[in-house]
Amino acid sequence: MSGLRILVVDDERPVLDELAYLLERDERIAEVTCAGSGTEALRLLQERDVDAVFLDVAMPGLSGLELAAVLARFRTPPQLVFVTAHAEHAVDAFDLRAVDYLLKPVREERLREAVRRVVDGGATAPRDDTIAVELGGVTRLVSRSQVSFVEAQGDYSRLHTATGSHLVRLPISSLEERWRDTGFVRIHRSLLVSLPHVEEIREEEGRVAVLVGGRELQVSRRHTPALREQLRRTRRGEG
Repeated sequence: MSGLRILVVDDERPVLDELAYLLERDERIAEVTCAGSGTEALRLLQERDVDAVFLDVAMPGLSGLELAAVLARFRTPPQLVFVTAHAEHAVDAFDLRAVDYLLKPVREERLREAVRRVVDGGATAPRDDTIAVELGGVTRLVSRSQVSFVEAQGDYSRLHTATGSHLVRLPISSLEERWRDTGFVRIHRSLLVSLPHVEEIREEEGRVAVLVGGRELQVSRRHTPALREQLRRTRRGEG
């Protein structure tokens, strides 16, 4: 069978039917299966393979986040798209490697964009990770590739991009672990830098700094050897 196989999970039948209808209209999708609960979804997944699961967050019994945690332990986990009325769960959703996060009511063009992310996510490794941020009460997505550096602010982190900065409810240690193999290097206990965004490396009297987005960021003595090693590996094409 060509095309994507999708499982939609939502305990509200009208929402479930509407999502299934819209997804079936997408020419990239071959099959849409529906489940009214997390438990029913797990039973269906024992019987068939799917490429992606579109699931609600707030469901009685097994919630969408709990179901996603179970799916993450599958040998070949399906891609996840959360469809919910609750924007506050976006950070948790992307911690579970969701490829997208849709807010109800879902517009058809926005749903098609989510399907595109599923298609791209299945073909790209590693996938460009995304972080949900709040801007004026609206949840938006910032791609990892847009982030030039991260600045620790207590238990939060500030993501710096070419167009501004965004405070997210994640400690810098979590982002360091999450993005370790994608060119991000810790240069200070409060700074995480994307090497592709480094414009210059400056050294004076034994002190090292990097220029990122026009800003000079100091590298601590403790982190200087790791930065030098990562730069050496990058020059040699080792990653």
